[in-house]
Amino acid sequence: MIFRYIIENIVFLALFTALVRLYAIGGAINAVFFYPKEYQRIAVKRGLTDEQRIKKHHRIFLLTFIPAMLIALVVIVGAINKADTFLSAYLQSLLFLEIMNVYDGIVIDKIWVGYAKLWKIEGMEDVPYVQSWKQVLIKRSILAAAWIPLGAVVAGLALLI
Repeated sequence: MIFRYIIENIVFLALFTALVRLYAIGGAINAVFFYPKEYQRIAVKRGLTDEQRIKKHHRIFLLTFIPAMLIALVVIVGAINKADTFLSAYLQSLLFLEIMNVYDGIVIDKIWVGYAKLWKIEGMEDVPYVQSWKQVLIKRSILAAAWIPLGAVVAGLALLI
């Protein structure tokens, strides 16, 4: 059972990573909505993008990434793992969401964005864009709390299939 959850989490996180990578097709400037607001403001000021483009790309992200990840998690918990009680579905959902939260903060935000050339934007080399550990911990703590009620939503949906 634990081995299966590990494999499912790896697949879930691979989907997460692939979708994040998808938004940077054509360069990280297309995914600048992931960056801190101050960084975005400077990119706009330097003429590398504009606020409308940032909003458009962010809207596309919200309309595709969130439903894709939600559907994947509901399918894993409801159809693949066949959770049959709300508690079982909720605990599985919460486990996946919290692991994703930690993965996003450490692997994506600190390691991948911090070291991969993909996330460096030409013309912005002098502007820091990687979140500090304090910023990551604050953001991840808030999201960890948010996943508690949202895990219940996922569990409810998973029980419907």
